[in-house]
Amino acid sequence: MDPIRLFLCGDVMPGRGVDQILPHPGDPGLHEAYLHDARSYVAAAEARNGPITKPVGFAWPWGDALRALDVAAPDVRVINLESSITCSGEFAPGKGVHYRMNPANVGCLTAGHPDVCSLANNHVLDFGRRGLDDTLDALSGAGLRWVGAGHDAAEARRPAVIGTPRGRVVVFGYGAACSGIPASWAATAKRSGVNFLPDLSDRRAAEIAGEIRERTRPGDVVVVSLHWGTNWQYRVGAGQVRFAHRLIDGGVHVVHGHSSHHPRPIEIYHNRLVLYGCGDFIDDYEGIPGYEQYRDDLRLLFFASLDAGGELVDLRMLPMQARQMCLHPASAADADWLRATLARISAAFGTDVVLSNGTLRARRQA
Repeated sequence: MDPIRLFLCGDVMPGRGVDQILPHPGDPGLHEAYLHDARSYVAAAEARNGPITKPVGFAWPWGDALRALDVAAPDVRVINLESSITCSGEFAPGKGVHYRMNPANVGCLTAGHPDVCSLANNHVLDFGRRGLDDTLDALSGAGLRWVGAGHDAAEARRPAVIGTPRGRVVVFGYGAACSGIPASWAATAKRSGVNFLPDLSDRRAAEIAGEIRERTRPGDVVVVSLHWGTNWQYRVGAGQVRFAHRLIDGGVHVVHGHSSHHPRPIEIYHNRLVLYGCGDFIDDYEGIPGYEQYRDDLRLLFFASLDAGGELVDLRMLPMQARQMCLHPASAADADWLRATLARISAAFGTDVVLSNGTLRARRQA
């Protein structure tokens, strides 16, 4: 049987500056310490890479990634949607950064044809529970499925089940406190919110394993999309590694980690894939200074092929670069920089990364 092919990526953040270049920009007002207008992020991107002719089409932020997706033809596409989709002006208190996209711009998401949008992250309630309700309504209206958040805990815990010609893929979404998600955002029996993990303990991993047993059947490929960890560092803490291993031991086939603004190490544990951090994918960070050593302008499309047992057959990564809030193929030099960086940070996990014809491949070290 042919392998099941997954597309995975990091943070898709179509709010704030990205929203301002789309056909229906919302209120640009911000409650940030230094910037008070989302158009400032557009101006910063233009100062770095040239003017953006506005409005752009809904497909613009995806750029050449759309062609790459068409060529790869994955069976299932999973993204981390890290933005509210709302016109609400009720900024969540105590947060320094808020992301919102006008619901009229939801075509920016449908342009990428995601099968699952994970919502268990630290920005989906940036405009409170009203903003979350608006987000869920916008996704439903666009025919998009989500995991990791909901109108109550039962909905937030519910996985997405995607049928493919080669079997079912079941995607669960969780958001950990260590990514900056407030405990008050947790969904309960009577309150909307996210599928919240207060810690990364063995107990939590066992609970997830129990949920997987209840909600899947033999032969399913299980993906856990997990928002976790800190930003702007390559090191993965021992607690995260242990948790990932417990998930795999408990029946997960792919750990789809995100939250970091750049890729983090890759591990092939018991022949199953752990992505500790996929990095950013679509956002308005292009002109923001301060972390240039991490090359946040470079993005990756992850294409994982799995056999019938959920074991990794192949992992290809296609390097892209964000310019003018649009994804373009990375240069040969930038692709090699990504190769060297991923190989260096993944070596401790027994993973090597090679570059061939512009595509990165991860494999176990010989």
